[in-house]
Amino acid sequence: MGSAWSSPAAIGRGLWRSVVYAGAGLIVPASSALLPVAAWLGVNGDPWSWVNPWSWVAIAIMITIMTLVLAHPVAKIYRWLLRRWSAITIDAGQRVHPEPVLVSTGYWWNGYSYERSRRDAEFDLRWRRVTEPAFWREVRWVLVAGLVIGPLCSAPLVALIGAGLAFTHPSLAAIVLGLVLLVAAAGAAPLTWRAVAPLARRWLQASHVAAERIPELERQRAEMLATHDAEIRRIERDLHDGAQARLVAVGLDLATAERLMRDDPDQALALLQAARRGTSASLAELRELVRGVYPAVLIERGAVDAIRAFAVDSPAEVHVDAPDRFRLPSPIEAALYFGVAELITNAVKHAPNARIDVVLRSTEGGIEAIVRDDGPGGATVGASGGLAGIRRRLASFDSTLNITSPPGGPTEATIWAPCESS
Repeated sequence: MGSAWSSPAAIGRGLWRSVVYAGAGLIVPASSALLPVAAWLGVNGDPWSWVNPWSWVAIAIMITIMTLVLAHPVAKIYRWLLRRWSAITIDAGQRVHPEPVLVSTGYWWNGYSYERSRRDAEFDLRWRRVTEPAFWREVRWVLVAGLVIGPLCSAPLVALIGAGLAFTHPSLAAIVLGLVLLVAAAGAAPLTWRAVAPLARRWLQASHVAAERIPELERQRAEMLATHDAEIRRIERDLHDGAQARLVAVGLDLATAERLMRDDPDQALALLQAARRGTSASLAELRELVRGVYPAVLIERGAVDAIRAFAVDSPAEVHVDAPDRFRLPSPIEAALYFGVAELITNAVKHAPNARIDVVLRSTEGGIEAIVRDDGPGGATVGASGGLAGIRRRLASFDSTLNITSPPGGPTEATIWAPCESS
């Protein structure tokens, strides 16, 4: 391997690759160095002042902006070079955002917020790139490239230029120095560019845990987006075809009854009775329509009171042990409430006479909900069904669902979600 590296072809190839890596690493420092030079020359119309602190503040702000803007292009260049020269593929690690979807309300949903147009939704997604860990890894890599890779990979070229300058002087000392620099350049050229790969693995590549989580998060986000859009369309369709039509019919019956009140009281009474039945049917239909939508008690008082209210309405004997004050972020509260509600419903379904105990408590870095019943046991999480739905919903928040249910019982299901309670 040493002889291969010392061959003229290896030296030339190493020198070329070192120069390219150094040039890519010095893009941001070189661009930043041009800013005070341009200001000193008065390119922007104002002369540079060494004693004016605001001149330095302006330059610092521009350098920061330039670093943030060039971070992704520079990192992209290094990924391409590493794939071409070192056969190393370093994924950008950026989140794959879903395509904006036009929902039934007329707004565009991009997975984070509603926007008035597709252009606004896509613009919002581009800005959100700044908040991703992948972007800040690229910013960190630009600093590593400028401070480490640039000087390191420039060394063979600098030594070669120094040797050429030394040979222009006829003195013995200059010739000896030139030979030393030439040997140093030949020895370093095949090696310096190879240091980029381990540095990229350390500072540019995402951690193994994060890299493994990216496909799972992409799948979860796509599933949540599709579910969200389907739920909105279901609510709109049911409102239009069901409750809205019934309420229009009730209005017509009331208007007709008003006209017939004096001339035909019996017919008016029949219409009023029909209107009352219509309102009852509409109310039942609206209740069915909003299944899965947050109950009012969950929004106003939190997950604990919502779970207690659900336990009171349950046909089984349900005991809830939880702190009096217990507020969580809204998405966590909703996931916790619907998860516990589904577990209670599942227990009632398979063991109507069982006693059910619900325990909510804080743990280190999270919240834990335990649902126990003394039913026959044998509960498992299949590919579909209510328990699988709970697990999919919780996975969106890096939460877990563990079930212990031996044959003969009892069954214990534990939900854990990472958060800080208040």
